[in-house]
Amino acid sequence: MEQNEAIILDRDGVLIEDKNYSYKIEDLEILPGVIEGLKLLQAKFLFFIVTNQSGIGMGYYTVKEFQIYNDHLIFLLKKHDIHIQKTFFCPHLKEENCECRKPNPKYLFEIRDGWDIDLKSSWVFGDHPSDIIFGINGGCKTVYMVTGHGEKHLKELESQNIKPNLVSSKFFNAAKRILEISD
Repeated sequence: MEQNEAIILDRDGVLIEDKNYSYKIEDLEILPGVIEGLKLLQAKFLFFIVTNQSGIGMGYYTVKEFQIYNDHLIFLLKKHDIHIQKTFFCPHLKEENCECRKPNPKYLFEIRDGWDIDLKSSWVFGDHPSDIIFGINGGCKTVYMVTGHGEKHLKELESQNIKPNLVSSKFFNAAKRILEISD
């Protein structure tokens, strides 16, 4: 039996404008090309969001406020017939050294086991080096988005010798490229 393939998406700076710990619906802004890119990919891949949300741990917003905000994003995507299987989030601070914070691959393994996902054929999108290390730690291919915080972390990627499979400043272009590579 053939396994499913997934696109595992960081949220802030990849799907939506990263407005530094935003949790108010009026601040939610889907980035250009995301809807079109996800529509291209959805025939082949299942979609998941995995996001570090240290703003919860810092007390900027609550888990409930995070969920309301995230549910609104899911609702907006559904209006375009785009289905997110599940959102996984880490509410902890980096200093807590929890097992659910990216780059730890805990959520990748939950996705693999819960949806019968072939991680080697799946892709992780992110705009932080930790997103790329997360994908590599789980055996996935990776897309480094030079959106959100991506631009300012490019040198960090290079200095730490972290090598994503793709680097892109446009979600739609990355989606097209993945389909070319995956066929």
